[in-house]
Amino acid sequence: MNTKKVITRACAFVMALSLFTACKAPKDVAYFQDVQTASTIQSQALSAIRIQPYDKLQIVIHSKDPQLAMLFNLPVVTSRIGQNANSFGTNTLGSGSSNSEGLSTYTVSTAGDIDFPVLGKLHVAGMTREELAGYIKGELMGRDLIKDPTVSVEFLNTGVTVLGEVKTPGRYIINRDAITVLDALALAGDLTIQGMRENIKVLRTEGGQTKVYEINLTDAKNLYGSPVYYLHQDDVVYVEPNNMRKRETMVNGNTSLSASFWLSVVSMLTSVAVLVTNLIKK
Repeated sequence: MNTKKVITRACAFVMALSLFTACKAPKDVAYFQDVQTASTIQSQALSAIRIQPYDKLQIVIHSKDPQLAMLFNLPVVTSRIGQNANSFGTNTLGSGSSNSEGLSTYTVSTAGDIDFPVLGKLHVAGMTREELAGYIKGELMGRDLIKDPTVSVEFLNTGVTVLGEVKTPGRYIINRDAITVLDALALAGDLTIQGMRENIKVLRTEGGQTKVYEINLTDAKNLYGSPVYYLHQDDVVYVEPNNMRKRETMVNGNTSLSASFWLSVVSMLTSVAVLVTNLIKK
């Protein structure tokens, strides 16, 4: 085989390889790649958000006797709850609202207690909203203070933080009993095309230590079976940028992967091949 044919075939191979690389579709972009229509996936049991120290709560008592109910409600303040948070662009998820008709709030102490009118100190840490409402109702009726109380409990500052390669990173206030990592990512506008779907990190503080979990959005079984599929308040969800995004921080970082770069390489090799062929002919 003469030199001309070798050079020609080498150039053709490089061109085909460059076109294949430029046109190849990434395999790590689509979610839930391991399941098909009508598949059944085992997921974690529903995990409701539980009250923790430093949580802020709105607790309102209603009764057929409004004057009696007033004894168990904190006084009304002039400003609306959540106004400052919203001024900083904090988003809210849930059926309730963080702007809560001007009622004062209970802040859970480091010991997990609140100081409730008439009832005194109540230990509330570890309870869900429903459990706390039932507990207070039981205390009011059990002590023969109100015969027909209706108790509503709302979270006011409970939220999660979403960072990294999402459309709108930030802290998102939630006012519902449960939130999934998919809910949080949806609130943040979903991942950008540069976000890595295969190793989303969730940071959770437990027992004074921060644990790091990883979930894979391309693997539905991994996602729905993860202990962090249901988020807790103050969890941090971090989406790592892919290698192409990382290289953007470098000067001409993505040049080696661009189609124009490969076309330039092919053009240069073709020119070299023509030059060598002309030299051989001479």
